[in-house]
Amino acid sequence: MQAIEGIGPLTAAALVTAFQRGSFRSSDAFIMDVRVHDSGQMRGRRKLTKKGNAELRRLLYLAAMRACRTPAWRDFYQRYLDRGLAPVQALVQALVILGRKLARVAFAILRNETEYRPRNRCMQT
Repeated sequence: MQAIEGIGPLTAAALVTAFQRGSFRSSDAFIMDVRVHDSGQMRGRRKLTKKGNAELRRLLYLAAMRACRTPAWRDFYQRYLDRGLAPVQALVQALVILGRKLARVAFAILRNETEYRPRNRCMQT
């Protein structure tokens, strides 16, 4: 787990513990829960629910803050910052998206029992 950029020993331990605690059909069941609330002017906006492990959500958010500074995740993070939202809103949303992506990568590694092999994201178009 710690080979993933941004994930340290505490986050790795929390991810492994969460994975071993339950059986998950997909990575969507493992990662932070997102719900769509359609009401009035709030059509299609997605919000994180407060369900699930709050400490794991916090650790993934902090891991995303660290990962966004690495060359492997910088372009991914920048793509979501450039969406045209207000600066603070874009920052928080991009970090949550990156945290979810890190959780998906961790889930795939744990489920398949493989080692992390980073792709060179800088070379992709």
